[in-house]
Amino acid sequence: MKKTELKKDGLSRRQVVIGTGALAAGAALTQFSGMLKPAMAKGGLTEKWPWPYKKLDPTKTAEIAYHEWYRVFCGGAVINSVFSQLSESVGEPYTSFPNDAFVFLEGGQVGWGTICGSTAGANIVANVIIGPRIAGSPVAHQIVNDIMEWYSEEELPIYIPKDPKLKENPKTTVSDSPLCHISVGRWMKATGNSLKSKERKDRCARVAASTAYRLVELLNDWKDGKYEPTSDYSASKEFGITAQPNCMDCHGDDVPEPPM
Repeated sequence: MKKTELKKDGLSRRQVVIGTGALAAGAALTQFSGMLKPAMAKGGLTEKWPWPYKKLDPTKTAEIAYHEWYRVFCGGAVINSVFSQLSESVGEPYTSFPNDAFVFLEGGQVGWGTICGSTAGANIVANVIIGPRIAGSPVAHQIVNDIMEWYSEEELPIYIPKDPKLKENPKTTVSDSPLCHISVGRWMKATGNSLKSKERKDRCARVAASTAYRLVELLNDWKDGKYEPTSDYSASKEFGITAQPNCMDCHGDDVPEPPM
């Protein structure tokens, strides 16, 4: 199919799609806002940080994340693995948090292969619990940095489920990148498994579980007052542009060079 815009009643197909999407997004935001207001009025969602946090068992959290992946995929699995437990042990504000809304993190944002949903989910959890940097909470920002670097440099997946969908443990690989399409693609190349294979799905479920495990380790250290950042990476300071450490997998000779 050629990439042409089909005209209809003076509007292009692209304009029609954009207009429809805007209306749908507006309706969704209105509905979401309507859900948040009563929750906040009842002592639910809040902008006061940190949120009450009770230490969690990393193994139990990872097991929840593994099985949740088969329901809401990577990002939703990591978020649910933490917040479902805190909803039971703490209650609000976790009870009002719309966990399943983050299913769109699947496949690096609805299959676009950008940041892995597992890391995105972990980063959302850290910022929601501790509070974002703009609220004067730099620790969450540091934990996000740690998670991104850990994911990029670790042999994944690490976690072995107690009740796995597939009995055979998948091959582990180092992504050298926080991007979904690099992480998954490198593993697929190493194993010969396709994107739709049950092996690839189980591998990603275990990556989500591994990420949830690591996240809870960091949150527990923060709760105990013994958290120490492990990463000080900042591309903007080093290169003058936001970036991941490894650009050459995708860009080749076309790495953009910003004015210094």
